[in-house]
Amino acid sequence: MKRQDKPPATGRDAIAGTEHPQHEMVALCALRPSLVHLIRSDHPGLPDDALISQATANVYRSRYVAQMLRRERGALSKLDEEIVKSIASQDIITDNPDADDQATRTIAERASDGLASFGGSWTFIMSFSVFLGLWMLWNAIRGSAAFDPFPFILLNLMLSTLAAVQAPIIMMSQKRQEDRDRARARSDYQVNLKAELEIRLLHEKIDHLIQREWRRLEETHAIEQELFDTASRQPKD
Repeated sequence: MKRQDKPPATGRDAIAGTEHPQHEMVALCALRPSLVHLIRSDHPGLPDDALISQATANVYRSRYVAQMLRRERGALSKLDEEIVKSIASQDIITDNPDADDQATRTIAERASDGLASFGGSWTFIMSFSVFLGLWMLWNAIRGSAAFDPFPFILLNLMLSTLAAVQAPIIMMSQKRQEDRDRARARSDYQVNLKAELEIRLLHEKIDHLIQREWRRLEETHAIEQELFDTASRQPKD
């Protein structure tokens, strides 16, 4: 006979009333006091040994973070709301603006970026300088038979046309670069703020665990002292 695996142990969420695996449950007394106070403001009858799921705890963590941000900053911005939601859902908010931009660029945007990149390079400067030098040298040698004699009016017209076309292309590319910079700044702000909030929550939890462990040590020391006093009062044989 094949051995049947036992189903994993589950627990019931004292708030949501849903079943969850035992490893996803946490006792109310294990949470930091500020979070317990927020939970008991909605459910005042919960005992200290009540079990809630990590999903429910994350919902109250996001509510606690939202209240903390409102106290410090007033109204929440759209970016702040996204961070609060990511804490509740445990989602990753980091992204790569360059990868997103590469995937959504149109043909015209790719062309403008390529022309702006080439127009701002030493390759363009040197090659265009060689072209201008050859143009002027050829027409100077040809003299009156040249197609663009001195003062090179056709060359001036070409340069003016090139500048008129190149300037808006470079401006379009710069505008897209500014959009990418704003996306990077937005992503950096969200990552930094979420990291700051997570570290603050972690500090509160560590402080709570240290205080709870210290109380346990005090209780253990008191019990040991009582046992020692009891043993010392017993008559010796």
